[in-house]
Amino acid sequence: MHLSLNLLQDRASEIYKRLEDQKCTRGRNLDALVAACIYIACRQEGKARTVKEICSIANGATKKEIGRAKEFIVKQLKVEMGESMEMGTIHAGDYLRRFCSNIGMNHEEIKAVQETVKKSEEFDIRRSPISIAAAIIYMLTQLTDSKKPLRDISIATTVAEGTIKNAYKDLYPHASKIIPEWYLKDKDLKSLCSPKA
Repeated sequence: MHLSLNLLQDRASEIYKRLEDQKCTRGRNLDALVAACIYIACRQEGKARTVKEICSIANGATKKEIGRAKEFIVKQLKVEMGESMEMGTIHAGDYLRRFCSNIGMNHEEIKAVQETVKKSEEFDIRRSPISIAAAIIYMLTQLTDSKKPLRDISIATTVAEGTIKNAYKDLYPHASKIIPEWYLKDKDLKSLCSPKA
């Protein structure tokens, strides 16, 4: 763990130093810039975090300010580094293990969530990876005896309840195709609540 933490710190410092070398940090919100450097470092190192999660450790910078700082950094560094300023693509699976453990899911449930997310990538669901991950967790917890309220999933995943509902509505028609058969064997898909229009 310490190795990856040091790696993230080094990467974030390196990004910030590049900005300073370009003398483009003046007059900018430094807290937001630092938070955005951490966000980008996490993405580049394959340890994706949501902007909301970064916001919780940022020194008072808002989600919007961090988002703007991230756009600014990417634009600045693409000028300097060309296309090598790679952020890494995010997939729903990048957040799963953390989200599932925040909710207290067991190993079998986590495996089912991971397989469901993988299967869902075959369908054209135009939602963010974080929303899809949260909606699938919500979907699969409904099939268990320990149904989790949407509110709990929203808190654990830092995704708004409305956003989870919308992603769930898009995933719901594909439930029988994306949820692994081995997981469904003793469960009934009818226990999934129908998404409200």
